[in-house]
Amino acid sequence: MPTGFDSRVEFAIVLGGDGTVLSACRQLASCNIPLLTVNTGHMGFLTETYLNHLSDAIDLLLADTYTVEERVMLSVQVVRDDVVLWEALSLNEMVLHKEPLTGMCHFEIEVGQHARVDIAADGVILSTPTGSTAYALSAGGPVITPDVPVLQLIPICAHSLASRALVFSETEPVEIFPAHSEQLVMMVDGNAGCYVSPADRVRIHKSRYAARFIRLSSPEFFKILREKLGWGLPHIAKPASVELP
Repeated sequence: MPTGFDSRVEFAIVLGGDGTVLSACRQLASCNIPLLTVNTGHMGFLTETYLNHLSDAIDLLLADTYTVEERVMLSVQVVRDDVVLWEALSLNEMVLHKEPLTGMCHFEIEVGQHARVDIAADGVILSTPTGSTAYALSAGGPVITPDVPVLQLIPICAHSLASRALVFSETEPVEIFPAHSEQLVMMVDGNAGCYVSPADRVRIHKSRYAARFIRLSSPEFFKILREKLGWGLPHIAKPASVELP
């Protein structure tokens, strides 16, 4: 239990947007504390309720009328000579790229026991299903519902038509070797990161900790996609039925 948290804490309330929620998940996942996420930001894709509904939400919590949804997290490590130099938890994604993000890099990547592959791109993203609606989606990856036990690897602006998003089991560890002579930048969930030198490798695997979200009603992922991203909304009028002669 991190300093400042009592072991008797039953839940935490997070006020903010998605960035605040991501940061709170990294800090509290190891405590096994479920989070009630309250949107005071812009998108609020990861939030459960709004500030003007907080009083009602707390009443439901105190009445024990809620469920807890678990989301897979990643353990991300920078390793040199088998020594871990830096590590963090990730709920959305790990991104590795050149600084600035304007030039091609080569990455040698191992997924589980499969043969190492070479990818030439401006960067690479390793995403969870939760992160599939974030940077991974902007980079051309598919949306993955949170209950599917997979991860996805996405090249950023790949320099080959053969390099496309790869979806694989969440049980497969991943190692990324920067085949590049210059220092790279790694970001985790958009608000934590470090530099990665040519002598380093990035090691990612499913974390033993999960993000735990309090749900006040049954989760409806497609509804969230529709409300936040406009998925499935009609953009043109449907053709009127025509009676054939």
